[in-house]
Amino acid sequence: MRNATELDGAIAPRAPLKRDRILREAVALADAEGIAAVSMRRLARVLGVEAMSLYNHVAHKDDLLAGMLDLVVNEFEAPHTATDWTAAIRRGAISAHDALMRHRWAASLMNATGIAAGPARLRWMDGVLRCLRDAGFSVEVTHLAYHAIDSNIIGFTLWQLSYTFEKGELADIGRAFLDELPIDEFPFLAEHVRHHLEPTADDVNAFEFGLGLLLDGLERERILRAAPSLATLC
Repeated sequence: MRNATELDGAIAPRAPLKRDRILREAVALADAEGIAAVSMRRLARVLGVEAMSLYNHVAHKDDLLAGMLDLVVNEFEAPHTATDWTAAIRRGAISAHDALMRHRWAASLMNATGIAAGPARLRWMDGVLRCLRDAGFSVEVTHLAYHAIDSNIIGFTLWQLSYTFEKGELADIGRAFLDELPIDEFPFLAEHVRHHLEPTADDVNAFEFGLGLLLDGLERERILRAAPSLATLC
C-alpha cells in the first residue's frame, strides 16, 4: 500500500477521450501552429493516446476537419428574425469575420471539398436565409443575397489573412514601394499607399465598410421590388 507522500505525487487520471475533447485539442493545435500541423498522429501525441484510438471518435481526417470547423462556426452569431434585418445580418457577419480571424486556418476550409457542413454551420446558413426571407426577399433574391454575404465574409477574410507582415514590416515595404514609384505617373496609387501607412488605416473597418455597402444595396433592392406591390394596393 502506498503512503501519503506517494499518493500526493500520483499522476492525476487522464481526461476520458471524447470527440469534443479531440476536436478542441485539434483547434488549439491549429491555432498555435497552423492547420498543416494537425495530423492524427500528432494529435494523438498531444492527447497522450495511440493514433488508432482517435478513430473511435472521428471517422477520418475530413471528419476531424469538419468537426474543427464546426466549433469555429459555433462562435458566429447566427442572425435571428428581427425588425432591422440589416442590423442582424451585420452583427452576424462581423462575428463570423472575427471568429475566422481568431482561427486563421478556418476560412480556407469553409468551401473545401469533402468538408461536410456540421450542425453549427447549418444553423448559421439557415439563420441568414431565414432573416433574408423574413425581410421580404424572394427565394431568387435570397439565393443571390446569401452568396453575396457569404463570399464577402470569406473572401475578405482570406484576402486579409494573405498579408502576413507585421505592421512595422508592412510600413517599411510601403515606404520602399513609394521610393520606387513614379509618383507623377501614379499619383492616386501613391495617395492610397500613404493612407495605408497612416495609423488610422484599419482593415477591419474596411470589412465593415464593404459589408455596409452590400447591405445598403440589398435594402434598396428589397424596397424597389416591394414598390410594385405597394402601388397595386393604393
